[in-house]
Amino acid sequence: MKSSIKCSNDKRTPPCSEEHALYLKKLRRKKHFVHFMQFAILIVFIAVWELLGRLGVIKTFIFSSPSRVAATVARLYSNGELFMHIGITTLETVAGFLIGTLIGTLIAVLLWWSPTLSRILDPYMVVLNALPKIALGPIIIVWVGAGMKAIILMALLISTIVTIMTVLSGFNEISGENQLLMRTLGANKLQTFFKVVLPASVPTVMSALKLSVGMSWVGVIVGEYLVSKAGLGYLIVYGGQVFKLDLVMAAIAILCVLAALMYYAVAILERIISKRIGRF
Repeated sequence: MKSSIKCSNDKRTPPCSEEHALYLKKLRRKKHFVHFMQFAILIVFIAVWELLGRLGVIKTFIFSSPSRVAATVARLYSNGELFMHIGITTLETVAGFLIGTLIGTLIAVLLWWSPTLSRILDPYMVVLNALPKIALGPIIIVWVGAGMKAIILMALLISTIVTIMTVLSGFNEISGENQLLMRTLGANKLQTFFKVVLPASVPTVMSALKLSVGMSWVGVIVGEYLVSKAGLGYLIVYGGQVFKLDLVMAAIAILCVLAALMYYAVAILERIISKRIGRF
């Protein structure tokens, strides 16, 4: 009796045929090409920026240059300020992101559980989602004071609203036929949620996490604009006020790196969860 072989695109699984091996090789080549082009675009951008600055096409006083940005980062490191500012901003962002995502997911579950409550709160959620969160900054400062609490609360509010809207939308898009089948088989709503709705919503939840990462950084930087005396947002505001554009560009470059690292951490988490769900 011949055993059936299940083909998989997982690189750890051996190919089940020569055609499948060629297909996997083509996928790897395409993946490597995409990564190469991403890296090449970054290198070309940095090189052109530096070249235009050295040739005087752009004013380095206003637009800075990669070499001046690198020198500014090195100076912050030598002064012992670099990791202090990075640590403060990262702590505020991670705290706002984690708390906001947790609260937003729980509220989304509650609204899915009670369609009546969801319909009641729907207009308020739409208004909160459309409201520029920076408008709440002065109120938050009055409530909790000018400090790290206000900054974390700004990030928390933004990530919470984004998570609620995205996750709830994902829950509501799950096929009603599958849920009806579960209830026909005698499953209660809690079992239906954990067996059908939640596993099918993993991609949506991961997308919400990715959106929440970016919005948390926005909330933290806006908060640091308003009240902070340390952090990358503070460096941007201070550099703009004293016309130290090298400092502004250096802080923005560091923010880009940190945001990318946090985004890829969520992407890795998504792959791990997807593989574990795929085993069941």
